[in-house]
Amino acid sequence: LRKEHEPKTVTLLAGLLFLMHMPLTTLTSRRVPHDFSDDGGLEESSPLQKQMHQLYMRFTTLKDSTAPHTGARWIGTAVLFIIYCIRIFLINGWYIVTYGLGIYILNLGIGFLSPASDPSADGSVLPTNEADEFKPFVRKLPEFKFWYGVTRGIVIAFFMTFFSVFNIPVFWPILVCYFFALFIMTMRRQIQHMIKHNYIPITLGKPKFKGKDST
Repeated sequence: LRKEHEPKTVTLLAGLLFLMHMPLTTLTSRRVPHDFSDDGGLEESSPLQKQMHQLYMRFTTLKDSTAPHTGARWIGTAVLFIIYCIRIFLINGWYIVTYGLGIYILNLGIGFLSPASDPSADGSVLPTNEADEFKPFVRKLPEFKFWYGVTRGIVIAFFMTFFSVFNIPVFWPILVCYFFALFIMTMRRQIQHMIKHNYIPITLGKPKFKGKDST
């Protein structure tokens, strides 16, 4: 990176990661109160606040309705990501936004692969013999929230490419090297954590252990 652009690059990258991590409820919680009247309306709220609340509720209902359709959701996200990559290729810029998106998705992926409880404190996550109680793998970040975070990150990054303020001049091969180095180190640490605590980030059903042959 050029020295004159380093402070601005760091600031924009930090802002991008904060925006992607900020839940949608944060945007409405300061404007929309949570007190409801008997008729279902908002008490002491302006028409704009009521409209925002209705839009948010419709969005939440639509989002929750996609939960059972895992394959369709991820196909749609993959299509969005391909469209984003095509745009980046055509406009030949905004590489710092893409780098921030990659770091954000990597962070979500670690949460998706990690157990909800700490294995060092609670012991083995999965049973190792017949006497152990069956414990399905519980993710730190559920699949639906992982998908929603990835999709939201892609959409935000896509809209950021329409603003020239985020087009910071950088040498993109360096960013690619940084990302792959970080990816390799992070996944290596995650795999070592899996081996140390004897778990895999999937549930294949209740295991059946072979008992002793009766004589």
